[in-house]
Amino acid sequence: MWEGHGPLSFVASIDCAGVPTAAVDIDLPEAGTLLFFYFDGQLDDGEALVLAEDRESWAGARVLYVAAGEEVVERGTPDGVESYPVVPLTARLEMTAAEPWHPRIRNAFAAGAPLGNRYDHPVCSQEFLDALWEFDDEVGHQIGGHAHSVQNPVEIEIAEAVLDGEVPWDDPRLSKEAGSWVLLAQFDSEDASDMMWGDAGALYWLIRPEDLAERRFERAMFTWQCS
Repeated sequence: MWEGHGPLSFVASIDCAGVPTAAVDIDLPEAGTLLFFYFDGQLDDGEALVLAEDRESWAGARVLYVAAGEEVVERGTPDGVESYPVVPLTARLEMTAAEPWHPRIRNAFAAGAPLGNRYDHPVCSQEFLDALWEFDDEVGHQIGGHAHSVQNPVEIEIAEAVLDGEVPWDDPRLSKEAGSWVLLAQFDSEDASDMMWGDAGALYWLIRPEDLAERRFERAMFTWQCS
């Protein structure tokens, strides 16, 4: 529930036992289920938005972890909310690439360069950007790996939110904070399940590695982007 607004919609569940955790780059539980919820605007025609920069809206997106063997109770869909059609998915391993202006890439190729200077190292050449786009031109659903941002890197959005958005792009604190988050999951718009996040956008949940290791999923941060 998002107090004052209503129930969140159920977006997705991940059976951790079905994910090749040893091959994934984040410390996922070896068993149990991750559940993702989001206030998708059904109850108020999209008036209340869940935004990383708005702390009052953070309750509008949640990720819960149900450990293996933990007793749960099945509940029906809340009044006023329509369930999305169930679409079973399977997982496959794929390589992902970080955006050229991601803090880790910038630090590797142009250490010390301000975060706002996107095009001051080799992998920001147009040829490389074109090749990167051809390699990974769709957002898709994803667990771990590098996020495929629709707009600016989602790590920067989260860092700005955590730092209350008052930090200029050339402040090293922003780069440090952005580099301390990893992608937990992203969910693309999906025709098969009638999911459309804005204008063909995507939902993202990020988490600090130390919180992931301690299974503190309530500390995951949410953002969304659309074209």
